[in-house]
Amino acid sequence: MTEKKISLELTPAEALVFFEWLARSDSENKLAVAHPAEQQVLWSLEGQLERVLKEPLAADYRALLQEARRKVAGDQ
Repeated sequence: MTEKKISLELTPAEALVFFEWLARSDSENKLAVAHPAEQQVLWSLEGQLERVLKEPLAADYRALLQEARRKVAGDQ
């Protein structure tokens, strides 16, 4: 039996900001997890974002990230 999936909706800007935070926090070992399952879920989310986002591979990634941060923060 396949387990039912839950979908979350993010704007492209929110997804990029979340991906950056998650990837940076993971690489710096700043994610405090209380159980290995929590780490697995975070890795799963990071992997899902990597599959759908094209921006992290773009030459102008930093500029794209800054624009996404402005949108999410409402600085437009």
